[in-house]
Amino acid sequence: MISRRSLRLPIILAIVMITLLVVLTVGWVTLSVLSALKASRFAGWYWVLLTVGTTFIVMLLVGVILYLVLSVKAINLNRRQSNFIDSVTHELKSPISSMKLYLQTLSRRQIGEAERAQFYRMMLDDVDRLDRLINQVLDAGRLESGNRDGTVESVAVPPLLQHCAETVCTHYHVPLEVIRLELQACHVRARPGDLALIFRNLLDNAVKYAGTPPAVLVTASATGKGAVLVRIADNGRGIPPRLRDKVFGRFVRLGTELERDKPGTGLGLYIAHTLVRQLRGRIRIRGREPGPGTVFEVELPADADPVGADDCPQAARLP
Repeated sequence: MISRRSLRLPIILAIVMITLLVVLTVGWVTLSVLSALKASRFAGWYWVLLTVGTTFIVMLLVGVILYLVLSVKAINLNRRQSNFIDSVTHELKSPISSMKLYLQTLSRRQIGEAERAQFYRMMLDDVDRLDRLINQVLDAGRLESGNRDGTVESVAVPPLLQHCAETVCTHYHVPLEVIRLELQACHVRARPGDLALIFRNLLDNAVKYAGTPPAVLVTASATGKGAVLVRIADNGRGIPPRLRDKVFGRFVRLGTELERDKPGTGLGLYIAHTLVRQLRGRIRIRGREPGPGTVFEVELPADADPVGADDCPQAARLP
């Protein structure tokens, strides 16, 4: 699953190191011959070759260190990809097995209308779960290919956040009051679909890992410095400071796949982080004070002239 681009640098580095090693070996043999001859006319060449050989040794050592670093990164990427495959396999198998059981029950037994309606509702939830998984993988692929839908326009942040909050609460079957919104009027110039992906992934992460009972606070305001600041705080277990930069990596999920009690692919925060950077913004993770929890801060350039901005996001334009 490693891309050709990621393999190009290690291959070039290995070829350079092999070339240096061959040249260094030939140089040392030549130095040995010159030293054995002990001829004065070869003294200048002796020191030139000695200097070049020493330089090549240093370059070879640097190359070995770089190759080791790249190898460690490749191993970590393979491990994350393996976890991703495990999680995706689980995410695909669970709803399919559930729907298969419901369909077998419906075809083999006579059940009441209330129970039948409940089965249909559960199967629709499973289909929705598969649809979200496929869309998330496709979104990650579109980020790398640069194939994006929609046009850049002035977007009102508060109604978009409200729309995303309603979508996430509906997905998790929790009351809308779980996500408390404290929003001020502010606008960002971007693709509405990109902003929806950012905030929907962050809200999904906040509700998924919130405590019991779940409580998420979302604030949005203009900073007065030409930026819009959105803060999404949950009351979950929190993220250790040493891991806060790592969670934005592709396929990264904390812990091992068999020990996790929450579904996911490790792509949500990667998608949010990548889109924020493409919008020339910043995303940070802080601890919630007081009490446990995590705070995601998204800072985006504000739209200086929000004339004609939508007061309400059109659901049809959002992915």
